[in-house]
Amino acid sequence: MLLMLQEPNFRYPIAVSLGAIAGALCRYYLTLWFTQRFGTTFPYSTLIINLSGCFAMGLVVTFTLERVATIPREVTLIVTTGFLGAYTTFSTYGLETFILRHAGSFTAAIIYWAGSATLGVISVELGVILARLGK
Repeated sequence: MLLMLQEPNFRYPIAVSLGAIAGALCRYYLTLWFTQRFGTTFPYSTLIINLSGCFAMGLVVTFTLERVATIPREVTLIVTTGFLGAYTTFSTYGLETFILRHAGSFTAAIIYWAGSATLGVISVELGVILARLGK
């Protein structure tokens, strides 16, 4: 067993899995909270989760690539592919845009669709800028 733990082909999928469990649970509980707080007329939870996930991705990737040279690959995989990959699923974004559009809320669907994409990219930029402060 100890020999298996030294093998990256064994460690990397475990790292992704552990991060994904935490990311999925975080997304689940935040979705419940936002739905209870703001209702279901507009997918606020997915919008906020996607924006915060994009921001975190920009921040973490910039730190790991530009600021900290010795972060183990497993740690990067836990946070980016695992946690953030499970936390920010854009498949939900597509489904909710579809639902809004087919429910007759065309304007809300366009705002949600364009807002998520545009603000997501801006959030990544802000994460990169924050990560580079004081460099």
